[in-house]
Amino acid sequence: MRINAKQDLNIREATIADLPRIMAIEEIAFEHPWSRESFQREFALPFSKTWVATLEESSSIVGYLCRWLVTDECHILNVAVDPNFRCAGIGTLLMGEAIAEAAMNKAAIMTLEVRRSNLAARSLYRKLQFEERRLRKNYYGVGEDAIIMERQL
Repeated sequence: MRINAKQDLNIREATIADLPRIMAIEEIAFEHPWSRESFQREFALPFSKTWVATLEESSSIVGYLCRWLVTDECHILNVAVDPNFRCAGIGTLLMGEAIAEAAMNKAAIMTLEVRRSNLAARSLYRKLQFEERRLRKNYYGVGEDAIIMERQL
């Protein structure tokens, strides 16, 4: 299915009822997915928010983003898009929503960790004006480093 992220998608705050579909995307997208309990904890934290991208026609969830907004910092914890809908601008749209919300709430900085090997994600984040700042050795397991990226707001 060919979609136009700006015209064919809606972004809304996730609810606990969305968890089965979020988990399905999580398990496809990541070698070491978050547990259901991890997402449930995020739903309970007052500074955490999860958004979902849904297809306008069917309301099917095709991606999600989880972030923390604490004082003057927004930290992106997790972003994933259903593999059948990748390269359609969904990740960019979700990140744009987080950037806009952080700026509106007067955050000074946004941060995230990305696998050193995830060149596609690193490229997306650079396009969104994130800069690679530090390396966190073995963050994702032995031999899987994380790059800490930041964007000033």
